[in-house]
Amino acid sequence: MFIAQDHLIRDDHTIEQNWQNYRPEEHQTWRRLVARQKSLLPGRASLDFFAGLDALSILEGGIPHFERLNEVLGKATGWRIVAVPGLVPDDIFFNHLANRRFPAARFIRTPEQMDYLEEPDVFHDIFGHVPLLMNPVFADYMQAYGEGGLKAIGLGALERLSRLYWYTVEFGLIETLAGLRIYGAGILSSGGEVEFSLDSPSPHRIHFDLKRVLRTEYKIDDYQANYFVIRDYRELFDLAQRDFTLIYQEIENAPTFAAGKTATEDDLLHRGTGEYHS
Repeated sequence: MFIAQDHLIRDDHTIEQNWQNYRPEEHQTWRRLVARQKSLLPGRASLDFFAGLDALSILEGGIPHFERLNEVLGKATGWRIVAVPGLVPDDIFFNHLANRRFPAARFIRTPEQMDYLEEPDVFHDIFGHVPLLMNPVFADYMQAYGEGGLKAIGLGALERLSRLYWYTVEFGLIETLAGLRIYGAGILSSGGEVEFSLDSPSPHRIHFDLKRVLRTEYKIDDYQANYFVIRDYRELFDLAQRDFTLIYQEIENAPTFAAGKTATEDDLLHRGTGEYHS
């Protein structure tokens, strides 16, 4: 694991990837993680995710070189990856997204952390997030989210907006003609939540509703108890164009939903299937 010295961290919290400094065992950890997910994701991940993987050649070799990925990503959607030492301050994070820069951690987990990691690493960020940035509509949504995040800081609404990111970008499901599919990076990079999110009878799968999501708490140390299901990526982009100021005001005094709780107005899907409740 790299330790970035303070003087090497720029004002925007970016650092050099220094790809040449990765050790053979770190590349091997990447390959083990890729092999695990390759066995789990067919028939479960969205086709757009697989298309992004193929276009970026992320599955080849070990830890990807960010500049090589940027050559492809930049031509496709104008996005680029910037290396960061770990989690960055909220305003920095949103500013990067608003300018079509995706901050990706440089370090990779240890073999002992294969199944659980407190802080996102390069595998989560690159394998989980970057492929969908090849999709023009999703790429635009991410930029709009960054712009909305900068505005939310000034409105004191950051906690609510963070729930939107959590339940879409990190743990989102999408309806397709073939059934429910995964597009959230937190699931795509997980060894256990791939099957749990789609097949387990435990969690609730709820059709996406913006105000409901903004009022819903989430779990950070366990599989999700609720998953919100979009119908297509355009749904995300369209909502990101709305003025959230009025929405924040409308729900300011509304009760918050605990993770795993349902409401009478929820549009639920059958547990473990892609069918509606009758």
